[in-house]
Amino acid sequence: MLEKLDFSNVPLRPSSKREIKLLEAALIVGTLYRPDIIELIRDPLEKATWLDSLAVAAAALAREKAGYTVSQIAEELGRSETTIRAHLSGKTKAGKIVKETYEKLARGQLELSIPFITSYQRELGEELEKLRLENEKLRKELEQCHEIETVRKQLEEIRGEIEKLEAEKKELETRLKECMEKTKLIEKIRSLVCTTQ
Repeated sequence: MLEKLDFSNVPLRPSSKREIKLLEAALIVGTLYRPDIIELIRDPLEKATWLDSLAVAAAALAREKAGYTVSQIAEELGRSETTIRAHLSGKTKAGKIVKETYEKLARGQLELSIPFITSYQRELGEELEKLRLENEKLRKELEQCHEIETVRKQLEEIRGEIEKLEAEKKELETRLKECMEKTKLIEKIRSLVCTTQ
């Protein structure tokens, strides 16, 4: 699915900082999505230089259309007046291309259909799937934790039973010892009785 960008509200002669930024953004986007520019910026070596040049050219043109002088533009953008003049006069390739974008915008011919919604939806879908899988994994781990907790409680109960049984065993051992001593005593008495008869 392609998403059409609406440039109809972009001011061609901006009268405020906000309108300048709006025109600047339209010039950058309108220029970047031209097929020839997309090809140019595919090269990683060219990309940084081109993006910077296009951004400066778009910023300069938007400010010129707002009535800024070359020196004001140069000061605001932190570039030399020579660089700004070269962009505005179309002597640089970036300046020339941005001017073409502005002219299309002025004639109402700047139309862009960008598949960014689809790719964004795909990214969201992939992220959602990752999160779903992670959630499932965490749910299983949680179930295992519940099982472990149940086993731990059962072990505690068994330990308690073992402690009770050990206490009973000690008590029985003590009783047995007492019984054995009594039995020995009885045997002694019996043997004494038998010998006296």
